[in-house]
Amino acid sequence: MAPSVQDLAVPAAVLGAGVALVLVRRFYFHPGICRSQRVMAGKTVLITGANCGIGKATALELARRRARVIMACRDLQKGRQAAADIRKHTTDGELVVKHLDLASLASVRQFSEEILKEEPQLDVLINNAGVFQTPFLTTEDGFELQFGVNHLGHFLLTNLLQDLLKRSAPSRVVVLSSQLYRRGKIDFHNLNGEIYYDRAAGYANSKLANNLFTRELARRLEGTGVTVNSVSPGMVWTNLGRHVHHPLWKKVLFAPLAMFLLGTPWEGAQTVLYAAVAEELDGVTGRYFRQCKESPLDQAATDEGVAKKLWEVSEKLVGLQ
Repeated sequence: MAPSVQDLAVPAAVLGAGVALVLVRRFYFHPGICRSQRVMAGKTVLITGANCGIGKATALELARRRARVIMACRDLQKGRQAAADIRKHTTDGELVVKHLDLASLASVRQFSEEILKEEPQLDVLINNAGVFQTPFLTTEDGFELQFGVNHLGHFLLTNLLQDLLKRSAPSRVVVLSSQLYRRGKIDFHNLNGEIYYDRAAGYANSKLANNLFTRELARRLEGTGVTVNSVSPGMVWTNLGRHVHHPLWKKVLFAPLAMFLLGTPWEGAQTVLYAAVAEELDGVTGRYFRQCKESPLDQAATDEGVAKKLWEVSEKLVGLQ
C-alpha cells in the first residue's frame, strides 16, 4: 500500500529542516576557502597561540607552503606536541616552538628580545592567541584578562617587532578579531572592568579594540611596506569557550546543533591564511576580512579619534611611553 500524505509529513519536515540547516551552514556560517597558491619558502611567519585550534591549523597550512613557522605558545609542552602533530601531516617547512605568555608583559618583552636577536626577518605576524568570556581575572600586570591578552599583549608584541617587520618589507600583520566586535564599546573609564564587568561584553570590547588597533597601526605604518589587516575566522569549534559553562540540559540540547553549525579549525584558519598569503592583498592595508573577502566595519571600529586615544592609552599601560 502506498504511504499516505500523513506518513510522509514527518520525514519531509525533517528533510526540509536538514536542507535548511545545510544552506545556512553553507552560505552564512561557512568561512570561505583561501585559494591562493602562494608558496612561502624563505618566509618567516610568527603565530601566537599556535598550539591548538585556529593557530595550530594555520601553522599546518603555512608549513605545507614551506614557511618557517614560529609557534609562540604559553604552554611549551602543548606547543611541542602540536608541532609533532603537524609533522604527522607534512614534512615541509620548518617549525620553531617558543614560549610566550601574553598575560605577562615581561614574557612579551623577553620573547621579543629573543626574536630580534635570533631572526633576521619576519614576513608575517599573526596575532591569533586569545581568551574568551573568562570570569573576572587579571594578568600578571593587573589588567583584566581579556583586555590584557587579546589587546594589550599583542599591542606590545607588535610594537616591539615593528622595526623587524619594516626591515622585512613587504611584510604583513594579521590580527584576529570577531564579528562580536559589533557588541563592543571602548569605555576609557572602565577598560579593566574595575567599575563593572561582564564577561561577554569584555570579549566584545577586546575584539573592537583589535579592529581599532589594526586601523591605527595601518595608518602609522603607511608607506613602510608593512600592511595590517584584521580578520574574523567565523564561528569555530575550538577550546576557546572553555571558560563558558552551561547546565547539562543545555549542553545535551544544543551540542548537536553547535557541532553542525560551528566550523572546524581548518575552516577557521582559511581567512587567516588568506590575509597572510593572498597575492591580491599585496599592499592592501587597514581592512577587515571574513569568509575570505573584505567586509565593511561598523562605525565604532573606524572611529579615528577613539583609535588614536586607545593607542595612546595602551602605550602608557604597557610602558612604551
